[in-house]
Amino acid sequence: MKTLFLLRHAKSSWKDTLLNDHDRPLNGRGHEEAPLVGEYMRQRGFTPALVTVSTARRATQTAAEVLSAIRYNGPVRYREELYLAESETLLSLLRKTPKRCPSLLVVAHNPGLEQLVEQLTGQAAPMPTSALAHIELPIETWRELTSGQIGTLLELWRPATRS
Repeated sequence: MKTLFLLRHAKSSWKDTLLNDHDRPLNGRGHEEAPLVGEYMRQRGFTPALVTVSTARRATQTAAEVLSAIRYNGPVRYREELYLAESETLLSLLRKTPKRCPSLLVVAHNPGLEQLVEQLTGQAAPMPTSALAHIELPIETWRELTSGQIGTLLELWRPATRS
């Protein structure tokens, strides 16, 4: 059994129109919500064995704040191919995860994340900014993942729904 956490980056700023999309930073709300995601994960004991992050600034900032909140000190991989990746690209990257890795956190973008959740679980799951999908996969190695694989969406959480 493998555990997959998919996190859409926190809310980003559109203020500086001269910045290209890849370089947009988090805005105030994003800086508020990212640590809340990390706190939520820490409270539930969700500590991934490996973290893979899009190289987009908003994704790296989100990851840094979440990982600080969960006191994560494990490996982090930054992947340019995660930037605006479609679900098939995400799936291909997941298959390259080391087989001994029991749990993985991916910090990336829509629409690929929403598509991937639906592909892996059969459930449509809206992924607004800062949304965290917690998926259980009945596989022994990440290479076994297919677009038809039916995992279980255990939870879809966002800071707006925190209790």
